Amino acid sequence: MNPLHNHKRIKVTLTKSLIGTKKSHRATVRGLGLRGINSSAELEYSPAILGMLEKVNYLIKFEVFDAA
Repeated sequence: MNPLHNHKRIKVTLTKSLIGTKKSHRATVRGLGLRGINSSAELEYSPAILGMLEKVNYLIKFEVFDAA
């Protein structure tokens, strides 16, 4: 294992409907691996993922945790 890897993960859950949102926001949600309301995905902690979360923060909730 790489000792520089921080082993952080993010659990993301879609909490609001995508109806009426921008097309690019819907694409970002799909890129996060989310489909319908209350669907969840666990993702690696990275700057790219953090940027996606910031873009659609009004549609989702997320928590960061350490992966064992």
